[in-house]
Amino acid sequence: MPTILITGAASGIGRATAVLFASRGWQCVLVDRNAEALAALLPTLPTSEGRTHLSRELDLTNPADIQVLSDLALSLDAIINNAGMSDTSGLSLVDQDSTQFERLLALNLQAPACVVEALAAQLVPGARVVNVASGAGLHAIPLRGAYSATKAGLIAQTRVLAKVRPDLCVSVLCPGFVRTELVAELIAIGRLNPADAVAKIPLGRMAEPQELAEALFFLASAGAGPLSGERISFDGGSSVFGGSKAFLPATHATMPFDMAVSFQLTACPDKAWETALNSGQTGEDKAGYAATIDFSALAAKEGQVLQAVHQAAVRYGKENGAGSSLTLLLPAGDQDETSWPNSGDLAAARMLVATLACELGPQAMRINAIEADANVQPDILAPLLQFAGGAKAQFLTGQTIRARSSSGLSNI
Repeated sequence: MPTILITGAASGIGRATAVLFASRGWQCVLVDRNAEALAALLPTLPTSEGRTHLSRELDLTNPADIQVLSDLALSLDAIINNAGMSDTSGLSLVDQDSTQFERLLALNLQAPACVVEALAAQLVPGARVVNVASGAGLHAIPLRGAYSATKAGLIAQTRVLAKVRPDLCVSVLCPGFVRTELVAELIAIGRLNPADAVAKIPLGRMAEPQELAEALFFLASAGAGPLSGERISFDGGSSVFGGSKAFLPATHATMPFDMAVSFQLTACPDKAWETALNSGQTGEDKAGYAATIDFSALAAKEGQVLQAVHQAAVRYGKENGAGSSLTLLLPAGDQDETSWPNSGDLAAARMLVATLACELGPQAMRINAIEADANVQPDILAPLLQFAGGAKAQFLTGQTIRARSSSGLSNI
């Protein structure tokens, strides 16, 4: 049975994540400062193999508290640094005192690093470390203190950790608006208008905590090996939207997360891809969530990737409707500097993916891209394609994700 430590586990995304991992056979170590909420959650989690879940009441803004975790007599397969806080004071940064500023910094940026360092001896080879940042780390949000700054720092910190600890699989998840207690509080005090929030989300809705739990479960799995150092924005496309026209609330219902996926492969280079993608399928409805995987851009000639993406999108749009996805395979790496006239091709293709996501989102149609080497093995990339294209990732759109050819890490 694998073991995971989850911070901020007593509410919101953390609680949904603990429930999901426990239901799938993981032993959970729950960390939160809310002792009452921890005590209420712990007995509700299912157990397996006779191993009980554990909890630790800690204030993660206090480095001394974090060091207590080093006493855990457990081997850890994954850490999810989910604990975080926002600033609900409504004060400008220049009007805040150092106490407000330092507390936000301690929890959002310093604590994740302290947790990893405190537990370094307990991490098994190939362990997953997933930091939960925020879409706010990609954009400046005024009157929320150092929230955006600390989340931007956490994104950068994740990339560096992945480089200095290549024996681990390190990634960062950037949620958009999620219906958590924190969001409810912001709405209640008038700091967030839900209609205004949805107006900036191409998919026209906020996410549910369970959707983020599914994303975290994937990032803590063996299939996330090629993503070490990557940022995954799970935000309904809000991070790639730059227009001024408001999106209307979604009119299409979210489909069941456990729905089977029906894959349609276009320009597939090898039968092995079909075998790998259809392995491990679960769910009753085999004609369920429609996922198109298009390989045509991967084999496009130099300078022709942008056109290949457009043609793939045209095909997808004609053949699909609400409750479907298009995942494109794009060539990895930078352009050859000796062919500089074509150097903008891949960047243009990425932006086209984002633009298409904004246009198709209101129809509950998603588009993402995976950059990969042409010789990548199907079994390495299949779990990522299954997740990104399937029903568990219905809030993922407009993203271009870079994948390594080989995970190079132990499986969980």
